[in-house]
Amino acid sequence: MLQIHVEDANSYTICRPIGELDAYTVGQFREALAELAAVPRLLIDLSEVPFMDSAGLGALIGGIRRAREADGEVTVACSRPTLTRLLHTTGFDRIVPVTETVDEAVDALLNPDADAT
Repeated sequence: MLQIHVEDANSYTICRPIGELDAYTVGQFREALAELAAVPRLLIDLSEVPFMDSAGLGALIGGIRRAREADGEVTVACSRPTLTRLLHTTGFDRIVPVTETVDEAVDALLNPDADAT
């Protein structure tokens, strides 16, 4: 089962999926990202995602593409080493900043011209 929490912070929106992102839950995640495509600054926090398969990665990339098409900025926070490795291995971190903490992701989101960690 996947839960998706969305919170509006002062100058950005956080999308926080909780649970596995796989073929069974990806539709819900894709829908949530589609609804958030128009927000100017989106932080996706994957800290509570223990597993993500190719379907989840595809939904993540699609959501980022839609946000970018709407001139939005996106960052990803991920404190799980296995997911971080997946994001680095697939080159995902070359299209959006991937940070270990939410605070680092907020900084990258609000200061997009600064070097991301």
